[in-house]
Amino acid sequence: MLLQAALNGPFDKDLHPKLPVSAQELARDAAACVTAGAQAIHVHPRDADGTERLDARVVDAVVTAVRDACGVPVGVSTGAWIEPDLARRLELLAGWSAPDYASVNLSEEGAAEVMRTLLDAGIGIEAGVWSVEDAERLAACGLGDRVTRVLIEPVDISAGDAVTLVDQIHATLDRLGLSAPRLQHGDGEATWVLLRDAIRRNIDTRIGLEDTVDGPDGARADGNEALVRAARDLGAGS
Repeated sequence: MLLQAALNGPFDKDLHPKLPVSAQELARDAAACVTAGAQAIHVHPRDADGTERLDARVVDAVVTAVRDACGVPVGVSTGAWIEPDLARRLELLAGWSAPDYASVNLSEEGAAEVMRTLLDAGIGIEAGVWSVEDAERLAACGLGDRVTRVLIEPVDISAGDAVTLVDQIHATLDRLGLSAPRLQHGDGEATWVLLRDAIRRNIDTRIGLEDTVDGPDGARADGNEALVRAARDLGAGS
């Protein structure tokens, strides 16, 4: 059961003072998270001004620095908000060489083209499934058997509704014969509910400031390393 650390997301230090932004901060934080028990890393690379970028010179440099520091696989985002123009986004992704994998949101326009571009570049795919409809989109695109893993990740859902929704997503993936490894996580108030549920299911999960600034007790966490240690204490990544 894999535990991935999601270090920063599309956020800045207004979210949390210890949120890593620069390549150096990400590398240092990733190393600490791996020491605490993380087995994979997810980052959103930034340029020198702190802006999210998909340019190969930025992405490859950040990923290389982080992986050299922590020694485990490192993945990134392909979120459409980073580069809204699909043709330009595909052009940028085609130039990547360093990421071990990249997440692709099935809900975004052009998701199948993004996935094919990553495969052509030799980069693994984390297929981001937020809903039952996303699971159906993954099956329909014909690439479900070529992904590194499926991310079951309902967005902005309440803690009370989260498990019911992931039950439906798992059932849909099963019905459609999509058998790739699954990583389940949540964000906001659903973070720890879905992490505990992933442990119960004995599947991969993730934690980090991208998903929550609070520990499982509801208190403000000191940072990514503390969140990883808390997840390990609950049984994640074991």
